Amino acid sequence: MKVKGIRWWMVSLVAAGLIINYLARNTLSVAAPTLMKDLHITTEQYAHVVVAWQLCYAFMQPVAGFVLDTVGTKLGFAAFALAWSLACAAAAWATGWRSLAFLRGLLGLAEAAGIPAGVKATSEWFPAKERSVAIGWFNIGSSIGALLAPPLVVWALLRGQWQLAFVIVGAAGIVWSAVWMVMYKHPRKQKMLSATERDYILSGQEAKHAEAGAPKRSWRAMLGSRDFWAIGIPRILSEPAWQTFNAWIPLYMMTERHMNLKEVAMFAWMPFLAADIGCVLGGYLSPLFHKYAKVSLFTSRKMVFVVGALFMIGPACVGLVQSPYVAVALLCVGGFAHQTLSGALYAITSDMFGKNEVATATGMGGMAGYLGAAAFTMLFGVLVTQIGYSPLFVVLAVFDLIAAAVVCLLAKSSDKAPEPRWSGAGGVVAAK
Repeated sequence: MKVKGIRWWMVSLVAAGLIINYLARNTLSVAAPTLMKDLHITTEQYAHVVVAWQLCYAFMQPVAGFVLDTVGTKLGFAAFALAWSLACAAAAWATGWRSLAFLRGLLGLAEAAGIPAGVKATSEWFPAKERSVAIGWFNIGSSIGALLAPPLVVWALLRGQWQLAFVIVGAAGIVWSAVWMVMYKHPRKQKMLSATERDYILSGQEAKHAEAGAPKRSWRAMLGSRDFWAIGIPRILSEPAWQTFNAWIPLYMMTERHMNLKEVAMFAWMPFLAADIGCVLGGYLSPLFHKYAKVSLFTSRKMVFVVGALFMIGPACVGLVQSPYVAVALLCVGGFAHQTLSGALYAITSDMFGKNEVATATGMGGMAGYLGAAAFTMLFGVLVTQIGYSPLFVVLAVFDLIAAAVVCLLAKSSDKAPEPRWSGAGGVVAAK
């Protein structure tokens, strides 16, 4: 049986995996106020727990990318998802900040494969012109996961068991791993894919993605290339914003804006809903800029990144407002901004690197980003008690504006993709 538009079902499956991936990491931040009290964890020790996850995630990203490029998207993604599910569930048995940091470190090691696997899957399943849209749709999983964490954890807390939230997320990940193994196949092997859609996908890909024997550079060669630093430096500068949102927003609402637990449940998910909109809208902005601004597809990705960076001025103004609800609105602008520029940077990465190195390159860029995020988190954990949140949100906005300048100056594409006549998300038409 042939399924029309099956490439969009594949990206939906990737998005579901990313939802669970980000739900696992965001469960901690929402449970933090209660968990810290139960386990006698200080704010500085909580920062150590967050950094343990960030460092393990950072250093594992290029390794995870290499594994995915070596064993393939199907097996690699399933194995890592199973591992992060078990690590997430195990956090329910933590007894103090050290055991929690150890378990979150294991979670970081396993979750590192999420984004590289998503980028690799979209590079396999989509022509170049649709790739930014597909990345926007799978990247929405990261925001939905963060969006679902507050109501899930508060539901568990109201039943007196924050541990329950970690177990539920872990079980969901195990189920997803099994579904992935059954459903995912490369377009060349997917029997439910029609010949017309297969030709549409493959004819619209650059040679470095379409050719079975596409070359692969070593880690050292990639690390020394301009291509890598064109994505690596922006990752270092932009990732601290998203990690700050994920780890600190519930605490910010309770300590700085004096919201109670129910208010946190009502409002903490909103910046991540805005981030969902940024994921999707950012993906569609690229082909719109390409069509109406008469620029190359690659330049349109840069333009989307710049738009996202400019919107980061919103959360930089959070210290200027008295109303907690206006502050939440500005944080929503920040969630939208970051996911818009983040999706654009993933699309730029998939444009610059071939099928046998795109996951590795994404992982190396992710490592750079999370090392930057870990350094900022350590600084954040110390400075937030001394100068407050507001100046640090300003710094995050400045970082993203600098990142936009770096992308515009350094990122270059050397491979021109075919230009298919594009009929939208579900349409399949012939390539030029």
